[in-house]
Amino acid sequence: MPKNPNIKSILIIGSGPIIIGQACEFDYAGSQAARSLREEGIEVVLINSNPATIMTDPISADHVYLLPLEKKYIIEILEKHKALGRPIDAVLPTMGGQTALNLAIDCDKAGIWKKYDIDIIGVDIKAIETTEDREKFRLKMLELDVNVCKGRTARSFLEGKEIAQEIGFPLVIRPSFTLGGTGGGIVENEKDFDQALNNGLHASPTHEVLVEQSVYGWKEYELELLRDGAGNFIIICSIENFDPMGVHTGDSITVAPAMTLPDTLYQQMRDLAIKMMDGIGKFAGGCNVQFSVNPADDMIIAIEINPRVSRSSALASKATGYPIAKIAAKMAIGYNLDELINPITGSTSAFFEPSIDYVIVKVPRWNFDKFQGADRALGLQMKSVGEAMGIGRNFQEALQKACQSLEIRRNGLGADGRELRDVEAIKYSLAHPSWDRLFHIYDAFKIGLSFKTIQTLTKIDAWFLRQIEELIELEHEIEKFDLTDLPKELLLTAKQKGYADRQIAHLLQTKESKVYDRRKELGIKRVYKCVDTCAAEFEAKTPYYYSTFNSSQETPDNESIVSDKKKVIVLGSGPNRIGQGIEFDYSCVHGVLAAKEAGYETIMINCNPETVSTDPDIADKLYFEPVFWEHVFDIIEHEKPEGVIVQLGGQTALKMAEKLDKYGIKIIGTSYNSLDWAEDRGRFSPLLEELGIPYPKFGTVRTADAAVELSRTLGFPLLVRPSYVLGGQNMKIVINERELEQHVVKILRDIPDNNILLDHFLEGALEAEADAICDGEDAYIIGVMEHIEPAGIHSGDSHAALPPFDLTDDVIRQINEYTRKIALAMNVKGLINVQFAIKNGIAYVIEANPRASRTVPFICKAYQEPYVNYATKLMLGDKKLSDFTFNPVKKGWAIKIPVFSFNKFPNVNKELGPEMKSTGEAIYFIDDLQDDFFQKIYSERNLYLSR
Repeated sequence: MPKNPNIKSILIIGSGPIIIGQACEFDYAGSQAARSLREEGIEVVLINSNPATIMTDPISADHVYLLPLEKKYIIEILEKHKALGRPIDAVLPTMGGQTALNLAIDCDKAGIWKKYDIDIIGVDIKAIETTEDREKFRLKMLELDVNVCKGRTARSFLEGKEIAQEIGFPLVIRPSFTLGGTGGGIVENEKDFDQALNNGLHASPTHEVLVEQSVYGWKEYELELLRDGAGNFIIICSIENFDPMGVHTGDSITVAPAMTLPDTLYQQMRDLAIKMMDGIGKFAGGCNVQFSVNPADDMIIAIEINPRVSRSSALASKATGYPIAKIAAKMAIGYNLDELINPITGSTSAFFEPSIDYVIVKVPRWNFDKFQGADRALGLQMKSVGEAMGIGRNFQEALQKACQSLEIRRNGLGADGRELRDVEAIKYSLAHPSWDRLFHIYDAFKIGLSFKTIQTLTKIDAWFLRQIEELIELEHEIEKFDLTDLPKELLLTAKQKGYADRQIAHLLQTKESKVYDRRKELGIKRVYKCVDTCAAEFEAKTPYYYSTFNSSQETPDNESIVSDKKKVIVLGSGPNRIGQGIEFDYSCVHGVLAAKEAGYETIMINCNPETVSTDPDIADKLYFEPVFWEHVFDIIEHEKPEGVIVQLGGQTALKMAEKLDKYGIKIIGTSYNSLDWAEDRGRFSPLLEELGIPYPKFGTVRTADAAVELSRTLGFPLLVRPSYVLGGQNMKIVINERELEQHVVKILRDIPDNNILLDHFLEGALEAEADAICDGEDAYIIGVMEHIEPAGIHSGDSHAALPPFDLTDDVIRQINEYTRKIALAMNVKGLINVQFAIKNGIAYVIEANPRASRTVPFICKAYQEPYVNYATKLMLGDKKLSDFTFNPVKKGWAIKIPVFSFNKFPNVNKELGPEMKSTGEAIYFIDDLQDDFFQKIYSERNLYLSR
């Protein structure tokens, strides 16, 4: 059926701020769906409260409403469009995660869609209710003759106790209508049950929990499906969880395609998935189905079904190249699969199942270090904040690349001198999964623990464990040689299994650069293969690449053809984590689009499957590779760009600047010298002195003794922090010598050989920050934001107002003047963020960051100006500041609201300090300072201050 001609305007509901369990995969889905609908001439209206997203950018939709995701604002938008004579015809709620679905259901129950004659497309409300209400789901599966766990739904404490008595322990508690497994868990025995049941009943908005048998230790699989209005189905891909049942799928290492699934079982699972999707409703759209398999007898049990795009569908899209959200959006307006073209090939039908000739491994990224005292055990409640994905020709290569992408100071899976050797600690970790169990499996094989012991403790499939054991065997073989006599075949094998030069150097006790030179000498070079959805059966129009090493280096078979156009590489920001989130992806995407406008071929390097930057139709070329030196350098050698943009991808990209500079590769925009100038307080403070700019007294030390000595000159309280970190990592305010010594020792243990900065902390000061763009000769302040909380709380965790709400004109003048002076003195080309503490009418400079900051997308959205686009053109030298006409829309105040995920860590103190803890943010507009919301947050500004 062709598209529905009655749908001329569609409302897309976004997912709101980033929280654990709902990350930027919905920015990817929402922005892709919006583009897909606009291609069809449909007017797209979008509501979302997250200012850091591409989804909420004017490039995505015709009308963007940065409003809270609440019924009253939905009504406001519907009324406004009705009054304009362009009423909204339909709502698409499947692109905004659980938040959007819950809001769509609330609006449906309130009769809002009916009142405004709006169709709900892409999903069926009854289907949502069936899948989210655990009891309805269970009964529907039994009706369809699909196996489910033994259990029932409890609507009261007493009922829950009765069900537990029937089933027996261990059992699982799953609250209805929650996200990321919130409130759920495995209960081993009766004594823990009362508390767990209580938690579950409170976590569910409907106060209902499913109490069911535990299938802990069974295998877990997912299938990603699409179905059109005519009832055509395709399976996009199978995904296997490396971790068995008992770990939330968002916290599991996952592999695509499934590695240990026999074809007979896969066909059964496929038939069940189609039957399940058909059974819950006849809607056109995407679906994710999770199954569990008993390894003893291959019995399949259905765990859950999500009738919407999800984190898994973002992963499946990036894994296969098949743009699920784009196709799902077109099906939602009436198209059938056989009427659509696959955008990757540009010639084949979308009605085909992708085939892939490589392996995908996703490894989650956690931030437990931000939550002291958090329970680090992984279970049914998701705790990871992001994820990285590796693509390789085999499981081992993809696994090593995923580990290299994590930004946890590892060079891959081991072979970096950071192994755990304590046998009891390793055994405990194997039996009690936490974020580092994967590394401890490697360590267990390395210290000689038996295969049987490792499998008994982890319950991980033997095939996966054998893959890791093989790596240890390979390392033992390599260690018999030195670099000069290492056989070429052995070095090639190591590279084909994903080993970085750094890891091989560690095994051979030599330098990374020497391994690199040796493999070049032997002709062992990376080649680039295309992600094309069809295993190279048809030519791909979308250049989307990953690297590998061919067995025959004589015929390199490189599928990435280098053009003779002038080109620029943009380095992405890697996996989401606290301190480095979606706002850097926003900056990277706008950097790519601006460089395209300036006539460059654009090349994106990133490894985050959730993001818009890794959508293959953003840059001219996408390399889905770790943002890790060796991979980046090989791409530069292959592509020979004019230069590399590092200031848009957060600390991940910035950390590459020194190496790029050392190798003579041009950094586009602000030079490495200036970037280092800002990080090195020993250089930065004399500059401030020279410019006559006030700053808190400070000093730099490298030992605990020197820190204590310096503290006697500076005076307490002191702000203690390491150099070159983002998100205030390891930053702390200390008030005496004992605290100072303890914290310096901790930093040196976590980050050896790092400079440690000690600043005299200005107690009771206000805090503000300014962002500016600069062309090296002139600077323009794009915005000044005043923090509502006092100095001492990290800027990412503060509420902040744009423009300032009670700074004097003189203080604002100082902030503007000092920001301009610093930007020009440091020869900044592009973006700079400067942070200030204000005390007794004096603005003291705390730090300067010559890069994109968290606040830049916020200011772009609030003032409705594309500052990242302008900044990129200044970096490229394509434009001067004088070429732009600035016309910010200034009305009232925009408030930045930090959003936390403390509910995932109930034992953690909610106090805030210099180390960032928020996972996301929202924007809220007010007309005046008497606004109730502003008054409330202003009155609570000291509530969570840790000092």
